[in-house]
Amino acid sequence: GVLGCTSITGHAPVLSHGLGSLHLKAGAAALLRIRQPVRSGNAVPPPAMEAEGDHFDFNGDEHDLDRIVEALDQKRIAYEQEGKYEEAENTKQRLEQLQAQVEQKRREDMKSRQLTERLGVEEAHMKELQEFNACWDQKVAEFEAHAASLQAQLRERHDKEFEDCREKFLRDTEPRTARWSRDLLNLRKIQETLAKMKKYGEAAKTKAQADAVEAKETEAWRQRREGKIRGLEEQFLHKQSLEMSGLTKRIVSGREEQKQARKLELERLLQRYHNVKSQLESQQKIATWRYERQTPRPSSALSNMSISSRHSFVR
Repeated sequence: GVLGCTSITGHAPVLSHGLGSLHLKAGAAALLRIRQPVRSGNAVPPPAMEAEGDHFDFNGDEHDLDRIVEALDQKRIAYEQEGKYEEAENTKQRLEQLQAQVEQKRREDMKSRQLTERLGVEEAHMKELQEFNACWDQKVAEFEAHAASLQAQLRERHDKEFEDCREKFLRDTEPRTARWSRDLLNLRKIQETLAKMKKYGEAAKTKAQADAVEAKETEAWRQRREGKIRGLEEQFLHKQSLEMSGLTKRIVSGREEQKQARKLELERLLQRYHNVKSQLESQQKIATWRYERQTPRPSSALSNMSISSRHSFVR
């Protein structure tokens, strides 16, 4: 799997039972050419077969194999009873050869089935892993898109709120107008008095002096007011910054929680795969052990255990 999982490509090998059945042909043709001893009673004829060199084709299922084996074993017994020991030995050897070929095919079939089962587990795991990654990639993408949307909405709201507050600060921050000093007010009174007295020259001088004082005091008022407004704006921006920082922390926390949840779920998925794989391997080892234990050696008589009954141990 991922984090220790190897990808599997290709398809499980398909072992043809037709190829396996070719092994069952060895030696049967020669056996079937041996003269059938005359037996009393109604003998059951073997299934229809066609000889082909040292092999044979049989028309039927595995139960036909049992009938073939039984027929050959009856021949061996008949030869033994008639004292035809050379023919009995040949028949016994052919039976052992057939038994070996049958068991070889059974083992190949069992290995093929077990390999198919293991590959099935691997392919199912890879499919589940791909679906897992696709699902979580989508979750991550949705989370990031939602986080970016929240941040964009908050920035847009902050910009609007800041513009509204700035207008309010410019409109309402005190002092909204300059407050003239006593010296400036006295100069303006002197200016008016001189003008009424028609002393225009002195009035002009006094006016210029008053204008200079007024310009200076206006600039001082403007700077103090703008400084006060900047202070209010900085406080407001700081409040907005804290709000954005809180949102960012929540996003980071959510991202980490999502990362940990994905990691935990992946560990559970890999553990399930490991458990299934271990259980399957254990079951296959037990099935192989039981089959080998119940399978007679080539020197044993094949009639002691039918092929179909031995096949029941192959799972």
